[in-house]
Amino acid sequence: MMTKLIVGLGNPGAEYRNTRHNIAWETFDNLSFAQNLRWQSKYKGEMATTEIEGEKVIFLKPQTFMNLSGESVAPLANFFKIPVEDILVVHDELDLNFGTIAYKDGGGLAGHNGLKSIAQCLGKQNFKRLRVGIGRPVHGSVSNWVLSGYHGEDAEFLESYLKGAAKAVEAYIEKGFQSAARTYSKKKII
Repeated sequence: MMTKLIVGLGNPGAEYRNTRHNIAWETFDNLSFAQNLRWQSKYKGEMATTEIEGEKVIFLKPQTFMNLSGESVAPLANFFKIPVEDILVVHDELDLNFGTIAYKDGGGLAGHNGLKSIAQCLGKQNFKRLRVGIGRPVHGSVSNWVLSGYHGEDAEFLESYLKGAAKAVEAYIEKGFQSAARTYSKKKII
């Protein structure tokens, strides 16, 4: 049986809930089968396992804080012998506008501390990514922006955005990376 690992990046703690940096965790909460996932604390993270069409799928929300995410991902991947190319990391993306998502196969780390940590701990960076656009701040610092909540139109459309991003994750599980990447290539979903 094939095993896929889907990692959602975020920061633990109530003060980070509903912030742009945690959009991946909120995407997991919007999966059509989210209520069936049983989360347990393992590998410095929250982990849930399910079986979909004969494949084992492990979801992981590292609880290490963003810049140490690899300390959760690498031990789990090593234990379950999951090849790096079978890992999908869902993360917030400054270089895509809010409402736009894109799949990416390996490549650069775009200055994202969570991705840097995973690449460092795995020793490779050819894992797959689902980039969930949060846009860049018009003014002010990037770190304040990613740790802020949603306002105006972003807040209004957040729920439908999260549901759309969750559908993109399900497309990856059901149809594989290439098909999902074709469907969601810098796709505006709200």
